[in-house]
Amino acid sequence: MTDNGIRNPILPGFNPDPSICRVGDDYYIATSTFEWYPGVQIHHSRDLANWQLAARPLNRAGLLDMRGNCDSGGIWAPCLTHADGLFWLVYTDVKRISGSFKDAPNYLTTAPTVEGPWSDRVFLNASGFDASLFHAPDGRKYLLNMLWDHRQKGHGDQFAGIVLQEYDVAAQKLVGPIHNIFRGSERKLTEAPHLYYRNGWYYLMTAEGGTGYEHAVTLARSRDLLGPYEMHPNTHVLTTFDAPDAPLQRCGHADIVETQTGETYMVHLCSRPVDVEWDEGKAAFRRGLPGEENERRRSQMGRETGIQKMEWRDDGWLYLAEGGHAPTSLITPAPKGLEPAPFDAPPVRTRFASGPLPTDFQWLRSPEPERMFSLDARPGHLRIFGRMSPGNVFENAMLARRQTEHRFTATTEITFDPIDFQTFAGLMCWYNMAQHHFLAVCREDDGSRALRIMSALGDFPFGKTVFGCDPELVPDGPLELRVSVDKAALQFSWRSGEGAWRDIGPVLDATILSDEAGVGEGNNFTGAFVGMAAYDTGGRGHHADFAWFDYALRD
Repeated sequence: MTDNGIRNPILPGFNPDPSICRVGDDYYIATSTFEWYPGVQIHHSRDLANWQLAARPLNRAGLLDMRGNCDSGGIWAPCLTHADGLFWLVYTDVKRISGSFKDAPNYLTTAPTVEGPWSDRVFLNASGFDASLFHAPDGRKYLLNMLWDHRQKGHGDQFAGIVLQEYDVAAQKLVGPIHNIFRGSERKLTEAPHLYYRNGWYYLMTAEGGTGYEHAVTLARSRDLLGPYEMHPNTHVLTTFDAPDAPLQRCGHADIVETQTGETYMVHLCSRPVDVEWDEGKAAFRRGLPGEENERRRSQMGRETGIQKMEWRDDGWLYLAEGGHAPTSLITPAPKGLEPAPFDAPPVRTRFASGPLPTDFQWLRSPEPERMFSLDARPGHLRIFGRMSPGNVFENAMLARRQTEHRFTATTEITFDPIDFQTFAGLMCWYNMAQHHFLAVCREDDGSRALRIMSALGDFPFGKTVFGCDPELVPDGPLELRVSVDKAALQFSWRSGEGAWRDIGPVLDATILSDEAGVGEGNNFTGAFVGMAAYDTGGRGHHADFAWFDYALRD
């Protein structure tokens, strides 16, 4: 929170599809985690400006197992609500995203607090993704989700509307007829439904236009739960599709909350793209965008969470408090009557000790972390057991944290004695299997130890590895590895002991680690991570030890 208000984004770095609820004086936001484990991030705040991670509830196989899920599959658009003394979390575990079909089972789990314990999951349906739960004024509950139609039609017609069905709490299943209550606007791609009841009206908020620069928040209302729903006078209450200079872009997929004093705030996904120099040689990695203007923009942090002050006007409709439909500033007015409640700034250095993994870090897909890392095997170190190859969708032995700003440095100390060329470990800058840069300690055929840069530049679906420079020989013993990122520029470096830092390889394209690279923002849904990884493609589980990890923002 600044002197003028709340600064956006409130959840920087990959934190898309926010769902917000208030319980007394406490606010909670749940966001998508896609293939990262444990699933769903829930942040907590008491002032809507300062947020701290409170839980990742999908932390056991009985709630989530994503082994085999494709990149950008997994947890889509959780919905977090509170009623009847419980938190209700609805989530989708997407198993397939390519082609005509979407395999998207939806589940429900509940808990007395966000810290748990969370109940075993209840299967709901699989007719479409972005499911949400509506607690009706009469106490009944309804599930909403977008309806997926796999038949080949026109653009966006696979998004066949928003469907609603009653949920029987005692029976733990959906009951009664399925109603298609809303088919969206001409922008199409109607998804992400949230339903609210206010002053005798049912208000239905959806996202439309895809997840890129055409994204929008649409609002409709009806006197009857089942419709028909009339559209907002402006159709879209939030969008930046016609505001290319707005500081936040790709605004959409939203939810609203009312403060203790009756003010309304909207949380929404957004991005902060950087402009990149146009290069015909990079054109192959800019697919799926509507025009050259957007081909020059890339969002390395992926889709983040922003917040806007809203207002209900005399016509009974919700509007941006500042007017219009595009936020013009990174600052939105702070709520009245809420005292600032900041959290301590996180330390630059993460040290590893026995117990739970430090909260900044996650891994990919597997509910069996013990097969990939240990905090006990060597006291004071994180030991990573080499598993298969970078991009393996069953076991990828990498632990990483979100990139949260355009300029940062990340550094770690590694102790690693590679056996042969099939064992390599080091510092990873990751978006997905086909978009990453890796500074790896390797063993060459002559027995020498060397550093190699291994990159994947968006070659889907194979993720072909290219080598950014010749191998550089390094001494035995611990090494410090560092990456420095300055918007579109990424530079690796290393040192031994207290020696001077030495750059290795050329300046690399950091924007490869973005939604718009590779298959493009209509198919990429995560964000850039940086962390530690070990691989043993020979299947021996050869390990690497990491003493600490630094993440520091740069001015």
